[in-house]
Order: sequence, then structure tokens, then C-alpha cells
Amino acid sequence: MLSKVKKYLVAHDVKPSIQRIAVMNYLLNHLTHPTVDEIYTNLSPNMPTLSRTTVYSTLKLLAEKGAVTQLTIDEKNVRYDSCTDPHAHFICLGCGCVHDVAPIYLDKVHLGKYKNLRIVETQVYYKGYCPECDKRRVEAEESVKRLNA
Repeated sequence: MLSKVKKYLVAHDVKPSIQRIAVMNYLLNHLTHPTVDEIYTNLSPNMPTLSRTTVYSTLKLLAEKGAVTQLTIDEKNVRYDSCTDPHAHFICLGCGCVHDVAPIYLDKVHLGKYKNLRIVETQVYYKGYCPECDKRRVEAEESVKRLNA
């Protein structure tokens, strides 16, 4: 598996190092759109020399080289996605989980008077509630209605 990660990094013009391999391997195996802190927290117990700064700089490099996508889907955290194929994202406003949404093809969108623009990145985010959070939200609303009745 690690040789696959090394090849992936090299294919994206990223010189493999122990830290870069560990971060990329984590992203490829955890499709949860993790934050810098989540990656650091999960990797640091097995890599005592790893720092948050190293994780941050590694993710910045990976994003610059197109090996990962940087998501600014919520105001609190930047998240990272190892799937760089075109697709949208859904974030739950309750629990904050992020899910990939079926591929979308925004290159086919009619740009009208802006047809001469050279678009290099498109990000589409949907915000709402996952089934569990929506159920809790509806139950809470019904509870408030019963109390006010």
C-alpha cells in the first residue's frame, strides 16, 4: 500500500517523505474530509516527531500539486479530500459530517457573457441535515410546539 502512496505522490510531483506518505495514506484511507487537526491527532501517536505545522505544510503542498482538494465548506475548518475527480459536497449543519455527492459537470454550465473566462476550479457545496440530525431537529421542533400549545 505504501508503495502505491509513494507512486501517487511522485505522479503529482511531490517528493515522498515519511510525513508526506503518512498524511497522503491517511487521506486515501479516511474519506471523511478531515481537517489538519484530525489528521494530526490520528497520526501523531505513531509519529512523535510529527507537528501540526508539518501536517499543514504537507496538505498545502498536496493541494498545490493537485494531489488533494482543499475544501472551505464551513467557516471553522479547512478540510481535505483525496478524491480530486469532479464532485460536489454535502455538509450537515447538525453534526458537521461531510459527504461526497455524485459527480457534477459544471464545465457544461452556460456562462453567457462570461464565456471567455478560464475556470481552473469549481466547488459546489450543499448544506442541510443528515438523516440522524434531521430526525433530532424535527423531534426538537415538535417538542417545542407541544410545550407552547
